[in-house]
Amino acid sequence: MQGYKEFLDEILISEQALQERIAELGAQISQDYAGKQPHLICILRGGVMFLADLIRHITVPNTVDFMAISSYGMGARQSTGKVRITLDLQEDIRDRDVLLVEDIVDSGYTIATVLEFLRTRHPSSLRVCALLNKAERREIQVPIDYCGFVIPDKFVFGYGLDLDELYRNLPFIGTVNPERYHPGE
Repeated sequence: MQGYKEFLDEILISEQALQERIAELGAQISQDYAGKQPHLICILRGGVMFLADLIRHITVPNTVDFMAISSYGMGARQSTGKVRITLDLQEDIRDRDVLLVEDIVDSGYTIATVLEFLRTRHPSSLRVCALLNKAERREIQVPIDYCGFVIPDKFVFGYGLDLDELYRNLPFIGTVNPERYHPGE
């Protein structure tokens, strides 16, 4: 596979901008959850880098758990709309203040399904923190209580978001030039 620089169209969000905004989100979450102990649920795999940086800025005591969701086929750029839970929570969330940490909200179907699933477990509160909000692609309205960035409808990768399972480790979020990206070459 070619190196990412060959098909990188632009750096949409720089490392510095990401870190500054995540610090702001952490401060806001800390303020909003003062006197509480939020239970952060990270959606794997894309949300891991975001969670790791976000949690460093949350000053209230908190706990962490993980879920893995599948709604994209291998190599797919769009959700299939069929959501499967491939890794369930390890802890009970009944009567807990839950904050769902997600890398990107696109059509809204995946996050809506996850929220519906989590509500059946009777948390005390349930909020969403999304690093990226691709609002113009929304097909179903979902609440985003904490939003890092509203982004245009472009194919993005880096900072936890993969491009055919690669490049999650990049410190920035870039866009793909579809004329120069040809998977499998």
